[in-house]
Amino acid sequence: MLFLRLFSVLFLSFTLASCASMGSGSKADKQQAILKMKSETLTQLYSIKPHARTQINASPGYAVFSNANVNLFLLAAGTGYGVVTDRQNGQRTYMNMAEGGVGLGLGVKDYRIVMVFHTREAMNRFIDSGWTFGGNADAAAKVTDKGASVEGEAYFGDVTVYTFTKSGLALQATVKGTKFWKDDELN
Repeated sequence: MLFLRLFSVLFLSFTLASCASMGSGSKADKQQAILKMKSETLTQLYSIKPHARTQINASPGYAVFSNANVNLFLLAAGTGYGVVTDRQNGQRTYMNMAEGGVGLGLGVKDYRIVMVFHTREAMNRFIDSGWTFGGNADAAAKVTDKGASVEGEAYFGDVTVYTFTKSGLALQATVKGTKFWKDDELN
């Protein structure tokens, strides 16, 4: 039993590091990679939820994140990165995210999060204080462009959150918390 736990922790750590790492490169290279991910994610979102374009264009700002999540039996963990864009002044704030939780699950999931801030206060609060939320029950199956994925649209006060899988295979029912914070290296 101890061997299984140790193996699970090592596997989880290695998988998360390889899936969500920005890797090596200069500050400018990392920022460029995040902006590319943002552009690709928005294109994908607009094809799935066309009304999101109008919603984003009418907002004071929005955030786009990439996250890799691993579920092994009773443990779930994930890491990611993204950027908040202030639509009024064009300022970008680069951020990190991490999540952890417990519950039944098995699999690896690479997914995207787009947050639309409906008020400047909600956006500033997110940038300055981060945000923590939890509770998750989903099923996703998508490999390359085949399969199906569950796309979600949720409302949290002054923020609309869209989530969808990029690739991966996961079946999970977990209770987890997600924390967002500014990336000191990239800002």
